[in-house]
Amino acid sequence: MPPLRVIQWTTGNVGRRALRAIIRHPGLELVGVFAHSKDKVGRDAAALCGHDEPTGVLATDDVDALLALHPDACSYNPMWPDVDDLARILEAGINVSSTAAWITGRALGAVDRLGAAGRRGNATMFGTGINPGFANLFALVSTQICDRVDQIRVIESVDSADYDSGETELSVGYTLPLDTPGLLDKTRAATSVFADAVAMMADALGVELDDITFDADYTAADEDDDLGYLFIPKGTVAAIDGRWRGAYQGRDLIILNMQWKKGRRVEPPFKVRHGYYVEIDGEPSVRSQLQILPSPDWSEPGFMGLGMIMTAMPAVNAIPAVVAAPPGIATHATLPLVTGGSYVAESSPMPSGGPIADASRPNRSW
Repeated sequence: MPPLRVIQWTTGNVGRRALRAIIRHPGLELVGVFAHSKDKVGRDAAALCGHDEPTGVLATDDVDALLALHPDACSYNPMWPDVDDLARILEAGINVSSTAAWITGRALGAVDRLGAAGRRGNATMFGTGINPGFANLFALVSTQICDRVDQIRVIESVDSADYDSGETELSVGYTLPLDTPGLLDKTRAATSVFADAVAMMADALGVELDDITFDADYTAADEDDDLGYLFIPKGTVAAIDGRWRGAYQGRDLIILNMQWKKGRRVEPPFKVRHGYYVEIDGEPSVRSQLQILPSPDWSEPGFMGLGMIMTAMPAVNAIPAVVAAPPGIATHATLPLVTGGSYVAESSPMPSGGPIADASRPNRSW
């Protein structure tokens, strides 16, 4: 079976990881790259993602030229989605697997438009990431052993001081005084894709939610904190404890909890647990932990790259399933099982027993 022909849309923090994975994937063939920045136009894809060998595929900002390639799929990784671009890609008959603030499209008000665009082009729109995205799928899989589910909580608990993405961080309210008018609304708007994830989980559970709401608590920095990419003044937001809640029959059935600490000058009331946690109350109750560790040959100076890999890969690995899916909008609730099987190494630097068996290795997340 010939490989699926894929274009990569942007090469930022996540896009670089997706691009490198596509080049390495035996079932995918890179045929084009969209560059948002003018200084990337004309450069080989390999140079944009740290791949050793040139690919012969040069980045371009000519959308018409990319669509004219008639690829099977687009790996779509800008910081924020552009509904006009997505409609154009889908109408051209190109399936989209995205990490750009898309799970169902409800938060963007784009379900009808992009669903129709996909049907016109016989193409499928799918969105994921690590959270929201895979973390929600992890929670849904964890319900499989329950014969009663009373409540599901998905918790992301991280210190993101090393997450060098200032524009994204400012969007949720970091660096603002705690009494800033509209602070909660700002955080709600910037994280509204989590409401999509609540709705997707409810769809997978077969329930119709009464309402989806958001609330948050904020903690201020005790002192000025200069992170290099972001300066957090004393007395401004340096930690956020946000909760998207899906209510069903008078109770919170689904809670997506973001516990985000940023920097060295804040002590939030929550304990940073460094990872993703699923807590299911029911019969039986379930407690699951998703912990991310660097590989033995990890050579990057920090661990931000791990976060970018695990954000990109649910979408890249899903490309074959997205191409095979019915036209319209697909979600984790409708796609078949997706795995990383195409990346199973013929040889591995992993010591016998894996990293958890080696007590000398640090117990870290990204």
